[in-house]
Amino acid sequence: MRSSGRAALTTQRRLGAGSVLTQGSLAAYREVAELEGEPHLVRRDLVGDSSQGSVDPVRPIAAIAHLTDLHVTDAESPARFEYINREYADPRVRELLPMQRAQEVLNAHAIDAMIRTVNQVNGGPWTGTPLQLVATTGDAVDNTQENELRAAMALLDGGVVEPNSGGPEYEGVQERNWPDDFFWKPDGAAEGHDFYTAALGHPHIPGLLERALQPFEAAGISLPWLGCHGNHEEVCQGVGVVTPALAAAMVRTHKPFRLPEGIDPDTALETFVRQPEVFMAGPHVDVTPDPARRPFDIQDFVDAHLESESLPRGHGFTEQNLDDGSAYYVHDTPSVRFITLDTACPAGGAEGCITAFQLHWLERRLEEVHSTFRSRDGTTVSTPHHDRLVVILSHHGYDSLTNPRTHPETRGSTHTDRKNLLAALLRFKNVVLWLNGHIHANRVRARLDASGGGGGFWEVTTGSIVDWPCQGRIVELADSGDGLLAIACTMIDHEGSELAALHRELAGNAPIAGFDSDRAGSPLDRNVILLARAPFALAKAHSD
Repeated sequence: MRSSGRAALTTQRRLGAGSVLTQGSLAAYREVAELEGEPHLVRRDLVGDSSQGSVDPVRPIAAIAHLTDLHVTDAESPARFEYINREYADPRVRELLPMQRAQEVLNAHAIDAMIRTVNQVNGGPWTGTPLQLVATTGDAVDNTQENELRAAMALLDGGVVEPNSGGPEYEGVQERNWPDDFFWKPDGAAEGHDFYTAALGHPHIPGLLERALQPFEAAGISLPWLGCHGNHEEVCQGVGVVTPALAAAMVRTHKPFRLPEGIDPDTALETFVRQPEVFMAGPHVDVTPDPARRPFDIQDFVDAHLESESLPRGHGFTEQNLDDGSAYYVHDTPSVRFITLDTACPAGGAEGCITAFQLHWLERRLEEVHSTFRSRDGTTVSTPHHDRLVVILSHHGYDSLTNPRTHPETRGSTHTDRKNLLAALLRFKNVVLWLNGHIHANRVRARLDASGGGGGFWEVTTGSIVDWPCQGRIVELADSGDGLLAIACTMIDHEGSELAALHRELAGNAPIAGFDSDRAGSPLDRNVILLARAPFALAKAHSD
């Protein structure tokens, strides 16, 4: 990687007393280097050391791609609160961050590049099996706006994507004359230098904003794909409840650029969760209004998928979801049952939750693909059903299902403890994999059954497209012989256009969340072969 040094710039924070943002240990701007792909490492956490030697895919079962956290962003919306990024070091507002990314105007181009790369995958790199579908796991949009949802569907289905909103020219924090030097301004700041250029070495690229916001034709996913509801599809910036006051402000002209006076740092997060419009009361810039920025609700989200003309119809969602305002469903293939959960919390906050009603629904769907299962009291229950492997899909993973907030309009029923969800999944031996996102990082965890029943499953979290390392994942399931199931995970880097490549470079150079962060995970979180004990004779689950 090539690096270059720049002069330091110091910026005072607003909420924290006496803290400053300095160049300090921040690295100079670096380019992305192309390296050899990593080998697959074998993980035996669920089977112990008794299983040794090479691992080969004796018979393939399924192969899919996993994409998550696309974050299609209207970078010019009045209902974004970019100035809160200044408070990055204050742990009291950490759940609100980030509110802005240097690469956000390029994000649609990076998503399109990733989809085009997935479309070119002829077969899984471990088994050679053609991909059957693409599983997405939420946060396709950034700010629960209708224009973002329309752009996300165009990217996923194929069609014209219009990244611009409001007036014909870019109106936002990255324009030359915006009254805040904290954000990267590719055309150069009207006066002096912005922080990203002066302290981090970000380049000047005149005309970039105009180029990035031009309409373009997206390829769309060429395979069947499944949708998922995340917190950014539920609440403003993934955190704040969309109140009537905020909904009205989203389509109007006032775009704030500084915290209003009187915000208590100790209660700032909960204030934003309940009344995000309070954060619009400070100094502002007038921007062009746009009715397409109106917020959407869960029925609108489901309906957008039902109206899609690509496969499968509804992308997993059904008319029942539309009728009852839910976003969880089952999608069956010949060899695997995919169960998508809705973990977004209507009461606000970034972290997830699961209702008791949805957990009950999940248990019934699991029973349908088990010949036997363990009941809550530990007894074995036999059923007339045939065995099928189960893959769980959700936006939040187990560690992120910690949202304590409740709301009178919480859908379905009261929340249940996440431990109840994990216990339920471990009682059903055919559950072998849980795919999710949310944390914008690559992680692989073994979820062992500690009840004495043996077994367990793998939880695989894939990083986001919007943030470094901007990757997707190929997941292949295969019978590995000797009573073992193998799950091969392989990271995907997109082969992007100039704009998509720049998006990834900027993401890598993001302070805190870039090259030197833990977002990429360790080698054991990336290209891995995950072994599990076969829950039944896998000859019944071979791919067609």
